[in-house]
Amino acid sequence: MTSSPEECRQPSRPYKIPESVLVVIYRGDGQVLLLRRTMPAPQGEDFWQSVTGSKDSVQEDWRETAVREVREETGIDALAPGCMLSDWNLENVYTIYPEWQHRYAPGVWHNRERVFGLRVPSYTAVRLNAREHTAHAWHDWQAAALQCFSSSNAEAILLLPRFDPSMAQQVPAGCAAVHGPQP
Repeated sequence: MTSSPEECRQPSRPYKIPESVLVVIYRGDGQVLLLRRTMPAPQGEDFWQSVTGSKDSVQEDWRETAVREVREETGIDALAPGCMLSDWNLENVYTIYPEWQHRYAPGVWHNRERVFGLRVPSYTAVRLNAREHTAHAWHDWQAAALQCFSSSNAEAILLLPRFDPSMAQQVPAGCAAVHGPQP
């Protein structure tokens, strides 16, 4: 006889709150930081992403969540001199993958994700949380979007020029026709 995820759940570990942040970390030269999760994507391939994470409490505001998750996952202080954290005022709502459903309260099927950008200096060091990620890499922002497992993460990266106009200057000549004119 096998146990259900609810039966296996430790009582000291509360359910995740279905509200999270996505933080696109980037440098002025157009490089975007991606992290490889310890767990593979649902189809077994590598799972590359930006910083993501759920609120610790319902009362925690979005910015607090973004600052905390960036520090927990990368060691970067999003409030340090030279860093610029901006709330893009975008939200994604997505269905929680069945294999991760046990982390949430029964009947919770959707997560609301708030998108932030974090511009960091070129010398910013990254210290991964080994429980969550096995590698990190800086990619040109268009290449980073292609590397992401999550389509909402890829879309957020492709919006960089909209929220940081200096990124529009980083678009290679042939890309304008593919992606359309930059706002």
